[in-house]
Amino acid sequence: MRSGNIFLKRNEVVFVVILSALLLVVFPMALDSFRLNLVGKYLTYAFVALGLVLCWGNAGILSLGQGIFFGLGGYGMAMFLKLEASSPEHTAIQSTPGIPDFMDWNQITELPAFWLPFHSLTLTIVAILVVPAVFAWIIGVAMFKRRVGGVYFAIITQAIAAILTILIVGQQGYTGGINGITDLRTLKGWDIRTDFAKEVLYFVNVALLLGCLLLAQFVRRSKYGRILVAIRDKEDRVRFSGYDVSNFKIFIFCFASVLAAIGGAMFTLQVGFMSPSFVGIVPSIEMVIYCAVGGRLSLFGAVYGTLFVNYAKTIFSESFPELWLFAMGALFIGVVMAFPNGLAGLWQAYAQPWFDRIGQRGAPRPISPAPISPTAAPAERRT
Repeated sequence: MRSGNIFLKRNEVVFVVILSALLLVVFPMALDSFRLNLVGKYLTYAFVALGLVLCWGNAGILSLGQGIFFGLGGYGMAMFLKLEASSPEHTAIQSTPGIPDFMDWNQITELPAFWLPFHSLTLTIVAILVVPAVFAWIIGVAMFKRRVGGVYFAIITQAIAAILTILIVGQQGYTGGINGITDLRTLKGWDIRTDFAKEVLYFVNVALLLGCLLLAQFVRRSKYGRILVAIRDKEDRVRFSGYDVSNFKIFIFCFASVLAAIGGAMFTLQVGFMSPSFVGIVPSIEMVIYCAVGGRLSLFGAVYGTLFVNYAKTIFSESFPELWLFAMGALFIGVVMAFPNGLAGLWQAYAQPWFDRIGQRGAPRPISPAPISPTAAPAERRT
């Protein structure tokens, strides 16, 4: 793969190979089905972290509401799976067969119109990609066209996440309420609850994550990515140069929302349910912590940071479940104060120079040409 502004550099190719080997070879060989599915669940959050690197790290847009788009993608996939599990044969004991059980419990006798497209897997995939992008576009136009940014944008996105959570919980008959959408069984007749299915979904998840990582890296290496960095550092200067700053921000915000929605859809497939607890303020802040711990300037660091924080959360919460949120806050404060560039910054500061020195030792030394005597013949001097 060529080295350049858009293509991966040589060391980044090495990082891709190492990450691919870790996710596709080491974890499947070393972990049982339960733990592997747990890692797959962690990796669904990495999609959100990738988008945050582009938004927060490159463009300087801190969004505290990425759980919105994660939830939209997750609910979209859950709606399709729930309709497949709610066939008239499976729901014959209900008052109204053919609709999800929570609708029947809330005395709804007809499938709502906005649920109808989710009978089709193709339309579901389109909705998972388009609906979050449109929603992000509406938010972006409303905010960035009015030059709302910084802490104000972060607070507004946090408020929207809280509003969406309240809306989902309040509309129990249409969304499943606080319990969410559960009892998801098959995908086009394929049972997703078996260990084999979860392993297959894990590899699909990894393939999508690596593809999104390469696509995000392509965006960062392009001219568009360089303009985003310029907007982060000197927004007024970019605006005075003739660029429409708001359009650049809107696009990258929409792109990050689509990445988060893909992660949400894969989360539903990996875990087998979706609930409003993954949409609100707390999960959105946790997703920012994943990015900060890994390094908000590194896409690879975001993936490793997501794995590290979630693994620590699993281990710590098993022993001290009530103290995990305090530990998460302390971790975030410690990262910001001690190493603001996260794990990627530690690698660049300590490990990368060491590897560079090893590479320089192994590289062949250039051979300098032998000096030519001034008394040599003209032909020899030309040689």
